[in-house]
Amino acid sequence: MLTTIAFYLFSAVLIGAALMVIASRNPVHSVLFLILAFFNAAALFILLGAEFLALILLIVYVGAVAVLFLFVVMMLDIDFVEMKHGALQYLPLGLLVGVILAAELVFAGISTLSSTAGGKLPHATPAGMTNTEAFGHVLYTDYIYYFETAGLILLVAMIGAIVLTLRHKPGVRRQRIAEQTGREPALAIRLVDVQPGQGG
Repeated sequence: MLTTIAFYLFSAVLIGAALMVIASRNPVHSVLFLILAFFNAAALFILLGAEFLALILLIVYVGAVAVLFLFVVMMLDIDFVEMKHGALQYLPLGLLVGVILAAELVFAGISTLSSTAGGKLPHATPAGMTNTEAFGHVLYTDYIYYFETAGLILLVAMIGAIVLTLRHKPGVRRQRIAEQTGREPALAIRLVDVQPGQGG
């Protein structure tokens, strides 16, 4: 009974926070409501027995992504009124994408309810195995190639971002490792024969 009450409470707050993310006029308030939605989603994961996913959601999304959004919105002087001009021309495409996503969610919900109507809901983890063990077993056995491919794609994206944002400013002295490692004593030391009375 207590679990059911907690589920409906977290679900209601999650839906309300998600609606406020898109309804708030202030982008800072939208990010704060997004953080609230992440916390309630993590609570729902804990109720389902998926504590590993809940902690990953809090650490990665709340601790990094949402806070980064908040800092970017607060630090950058973005003219959101100017950005909204011309947004109506993308309204039909946005509505089409929204209808498609809503239809997919409804279809997924109906198929899930129909598959679990005859029996109990499946448990998040197999018997005798913790959530982290089950997640790691599935990820590193059945989906190991997909996991490595995703890591490779992220590595290429990181290298591409560094290359695209790297700018060589003129007049800035940079370290030349090849020249430093290839120096010889004849190039590094210069002997000068100073005559008496000419020093100083």
